[in-house]
Amino acid sequence: MKINATTKMATPIEEKFDQNLKTRTGMVMISDGKSKPELARLHLSMEMITIQKQDTSTPAPTPTSTSHPPIESKERMVQITRQKVGGLGLSIKGGAEHKLPILISRIYKDQAADATGQLFVGDAIIKVNGEYITACPHDDAVNILRNAGDIVVLTVKHYRAATPFLQKQLSRETPESDNDATCAELKADEVWKSANNSRPVSISSEPENRWIDLVSVPLMMAYVTRYIYGTDKLRPNAFEVRGLNGTTTGIIHCDDLAILSQWLKYITDNIVGLTSLQMKLYNRNFPVGERIEYMGWVNEGVISNHISWQSYKPRFLVLKGTEVMLFDSPPLNVAGLQKATVAYKVYQTMFRVVKESETVDSRQHCFLLQSSGHEPRYLSVETRQELLRIENSWNAAIVTSVIKLGRKTFAVSHHGKPGGLTLDWQAGFSLTEGADANEIWQYKFSQLRGSSDDGKSKLKLHFQDHETRSIETKELECQVLQSLLFCMHAFLTAKVASVDPAFLSSIQQA
Repeated sequence: MKINATTKMATPIEEKFDQNLKTRTGMVMISDGKSKPELARLHLSMEMITIQKQDTSTPAPTPTSTSHPPIESKERMVQITRQKVGGLGLSIKGGAEHKLPILISRIYKDQAADATGQLFVGDAIIKVNGEYITACPHDDAVNILRNAGDIVVLTVKHYRAATPFLQKQLSRETPESDNDATCAELKADEVWKSANNSRPVSISSEPENRWIDLVSVPLMMAYVTRYIYGTDKLRPNAFEVRGLNGTTTGIIHCDDLAILSQWLKYITDNIVGLTSLQMKLYNRNFPVGERIEYMGWVNEGVISNHISWQSYKPRFLVLKGTEVMLFDSPPLNVAGLQKATVAYKVYQTMFRVVKESETVDSRQHCFLLQSSGHEPRYLSVETRQELLRIENSWNAAIVTSVIKLGRKTFAVSHHGKPGGLTLDWQAGFSLTEGADANEIWQYKFSQLRGSSDDGKSKLKLHFQDHETRSIETKELECQVLQSLLFCMHAFLTAKVASVDPAFLSSIQQA
């Protein structure tokens, strides 16, 4: 079947299973956002989205021996038995810090990898014993392989474009330790950059159709967007997938809205699944009160003096333990979690979903984060479902952070006397005065009926007496009023959430 490249059409999505892995394919239109869209095929696996074009050249003959690298870009699972001398018998290059996959750069003769007959120079390692390493820096990948046990199952995919270069490196006897230099040369090499017949090829269900991979974007901690980059403008019937390593699919156009919605759902589901898996792997390193509740991309509205409108910048949001953090790029390992661009304490930060009538532009699904002493941050996500995920994760993080904090005391003035207002997870509100911290009054959180403030330093708390049912008003002054109010809101939110059976059930399931 010959495809007319000028036809503007999206075909229904086809599902297939390859080694128990589900893949989806369908025809779409692709552009760079400026030039005329061209017909291409979209190929979606669990961890990768690939743009393909039809190969009109004469097909290469199918290899008759497993000693030759595969011509197809399908994933393969290969089991290796580690040897006492020589280990796995292979070396690797690449890594997330170089925006390259983990590539097998050398296979040592008569050692473990060579004995399988199924691994080749140019194979990209996607998983080690079922765990994705597509987002790993080089050194982390080396450690994972070293500590993977005696029986190691690798999920690999062959990249023919890299093979000639790596083999050339072997002939030059490039030191295995010189990963940075090799990666720099590999990315600069025209073979790697060009989208010609040396690119990985996969074969469709129709024998006469062959497909060349133009670009592949790893879905681990990637994001899909329908907005024109940096703006609040939606692309009509189109979207883009941007990867952790800086790659992009280009603009994917789909004239059929039903098919467009399906692609968006399938891609988003895969991204959420992979990111959740990475979150669980990170959480193995943390005790319960310090674990990650949420990881994902948001877009932050940025006001600039040089332009008259608000632009948007992608940020990676992490809710971990008692902190909410924003990164310019996702943390590639546990150590990377210490390098946030912005970090606030959850119990001193307000989270508020922006109503549709309050949005500042055409971006939907927006929310505000404001920490005491800082300007509010205006953020948005792609879907209502993602906003709900963040809101639920925020409530869980509030409970975790408040329970871990336990209590917090603020310096206040009561009737002109210095004192301390304490918020205690178990006891509620209490006011102490004097050097001996004598308790003047104490109320449970459930007794608070309201509060009011002047926005500067004065605060009124209205409590209901259990016996008389009368309302008692306590007037205080606090020089860090906003911090006190935010913390008070966190304690009250956590208290309400903790006694909600449905919420407790969702936390236990999570």
